[in-house]
Amino acid sequence: MRQVVLDTETTGLEVSQDHRIIEIGCVELVNRRLTGRHYHQYINPQREVDAGALEVHGISNEFLADKPVFSAIAEEFLAFIEGAELVIHNALFDVGFMDHEFGKLEGFAKTADYCAVVDTLVMARQRHPGQKNNLDALCKRYDVDNSQRDLHGALLDAEILADVYLMMTGGQVDLGFGGQNQRAGEIGGESIRRLAADRKPLRVIRASAGELLDHEQQLARIERASGGQCLWLTSKVEAEAPVTE
Repeated sequence: MRQVVLDTETTGLEVSQDHRIIEIGCVELVNRRLTGRHYHQYINPQREVDAGALEVHGISNEFLADKPVFSAIAEEFLAFIEGAELVIHNALFDVGFMDHEFGKLEGFAKTADYCAVVDTLVMARQRHPGQKNNLDALCKRYDVDNSQRDLHGALLDAEILADVYLMMTGGQVDLGFGGQNQRAGEIGGESIRRLAADRKPLRVIRASAGELLDHEQQLARIERASGGQCLWLTSKVEAEAPVTE
């Protein structure tokens, strides 16, 4: 399955005011793995960037002056995303701007005619109702490093969103498990490396008396705080109960 994680930056917030895309960033996933392929392009919007938008992404009119217009990059951009499932945070915003840009050109249709779309904002709101679900909040929730995100940038945000999306939809993803046709005894197409039979046994370090006491005291605190619902203690009692016929 091919997916493209996508983000855009724009001159402002409203397509009704003819605001335009000024940056596109995309990263490719195939079967939930980053392939290393990406698409990144700055675009001359042929209009001024709003002051409020400039504060968000820091992309100035002067910087964009010598960049290509959207019509010059539309075909290569479409070639990168066509047929993929787009993964976008707040897809209504980005897809609205993409449709606005495609609509200015002859021979182009709406984004939905080329791609399926997954909105990670909708997904996050379903999974975490009543909580903040912007990209920074999701990075914190899923322990994704966004320390380089001082300003919004389309490619950086797409890379961060890819990590967030993979964590949201399956947790750890870099173990390389193969598909149904994979031969037994292989992981990710590579044979399992088995340990030598004559290897030294692993050292067992048992908890000290003090550590065991600390553990029991912590369980007692959990038991009190949960109103007698500490599952560890419940399972311990069940395990130690005599078996009767």
